[in-house]
Amino acid sequence: MRIIWTIAATLAAGLVFGVATGHATYPGTTNEGRIAIANDVADPSGLAPDIYSVMPNGKALQQLTDGPESDICPAYSADGKQIAFCRGSEATGVYEIWTMKQNGEKQTQVTSLAMRSLFPDYSPDSTKIVFMSGLNFNFDLYSVDLATGDVTRLTTTPGLDGFPVYSPDGSKIAFVSARSGRPQVWVMNADGSDPVQLTTDLAPKGQVPDWSPDGSRIAYQSMATGNGDIYVMNADGSNQTRLTFTAQNEFGTSWSPDGGQIAFVRVLGPNVPDRAIFVMNADGSGEYELGPGTRVPAWQPRGDRLD
Repeated sequence: MRIIWTIAATLAAGLVFGVATGHATYPGTTNEGRIAIANDVADPSGLAPDIYSVMPNGKALQQLTDGPESDICPAYSADGKQIAFCRGSEATGVYEIWTMKQNGEKQTQVTSLAMRSLFPDYSPDSTKIVFMSGLNFNFDLYSVDLATGDVTRLTTTPGLDGFPVYSPDGSKIAFVSARSGRPQVWVMNADGSDPVQLTTDLAPKGQVPDWSPDGSRIAYQSMATGNGDIYVMNADGSNQTRLTFTAQNEFGTSWSPDGGQIAFVRVLGPNVPDRAIFVMNADGSGEYELGPGTRVPAWQPRGDRLD
């Protein structure tokens, strides 16, 4: 099944739709929560995407941000009412973490680190946001207290620590780290202690790991076949299973609220806009194309509210 909204229809409706996102999908009772994406309809160069949300059937597309900067990295809060995202410029390389209501209102800057701050994820109680930040590809993980604005550094290893995502109960953070010599999926306590490596094969792992809503599994990207494929494993790293089998690069996993489906990005061509969001069942079956999307999707945990 293929569900696509066209660019012409998008522009006619007055909606103008790199980097991606890390996020947790928190439990919900329905798969009708909206899917947030970043896209480049208004700027085919791919340098200034905006954030949109759409229903899982491809309908009711809504533009949430609109401006000259690059708006990417959407991630929903556990109640589905807030979205954290990244805003910045590829020209300067500086991004900061922002928040907004699920309908795009009340956009508020959260960090002012003057670094490349990306891939935010809300804690389950929405009091903190974890994210990666750094310069010159040396990234560490940080958290920011939304009440005080205080930023805490969680990792200090050289190279890549990135793509953080809280477990649904908030006790753990899954992330990708190159501290063992190549990017692999790790998990640590939410305060940065007790890091444990979950994947140990030679293939690099990429953006982004995502916990299933019940916390029992983690979906992630692996380059084991030479291009990115979507895999899933148990939360302890066991039972690693490949889900996609195409020749294209796939990345950016996001579980549906009931854990029955996974959304992801598939690269269809050589340019950034040549990508689309796909949805499949959690066992890899029943795949369909949702529509254009150039960055990692985020699935709203609860309902289809826009207010």
